[in-house]
Amino acid sequence: MSASHPRRAESRNGRTALVLFGLVAGMIGLSFASVPLYRWFCQVTGFGGTTQVAETLPERPGERIMTIRFNSDVHPKLPWAFQPEERAVQIRVGESGLVFYNARNLAEGPTTGVSTFNVTPQKAGIYFNKVQCFCFEEQILQPGEEMAMGVSFFVDPAIEEDPNLDDVQTITLSYTFMRSLDDLPVEDEQLSSVASPSDADRVN
Repeated sequence: MSASHPRRAESRNGRTALVLFGLVAGMIGLSFASVPLYRWFCQVTGFGGTTQVAETLPERPGERIMTIRFNSDVHPKLPWAFQPEERAVQIRVGESGLVFYNARNLAEGPTTGVSTFNVTPQKAGIYFNKVQCFCFEEQILQPGEEMAMGVSFFVDPAIEEDPNLDDVQTITLSYTFMRSLDDLPVEDEQLSSVASPSDADRVN
């Protein structure tokens, strides 16, 4: 009997080690999957004001008229002037809209910017569709150069069937331009890497 005790103990230890190994492996797998899963979740649900991406317009427009406002911000590290050509437009749901944002480089050398965006109220994100957009694409401007960047969009007519959106008559589309990490001075890039070791929380 006494000789069997060490074997049973070794067996239990082996099973425990196997379970712990499986848990660690599962946690590592989830950590790698969390970013794309989170982005997919945001796209599907509109969480956090994430808009949708569409290639075609709905077959027919709806009846509701929406006011779409346009906002612009620039990170202090990017020496650009950036603003929409129009501050607001009115559009029928299901119809295509097209607006332009203008950016101008105020620096004495070339600079590279990249933009992020969101819509408010956040619950409207699932119905706001972008057909064409300049977001997340690096834009390089030479000293004094100015560029017009277009945004093509529509509001899904399905918004009329969602009672949770009955109170929404205005949607604000906001863009923020920041300096590309590849374009930052070395000292700023080092600080950025210390402050933001991961871009897992950058969505949309």
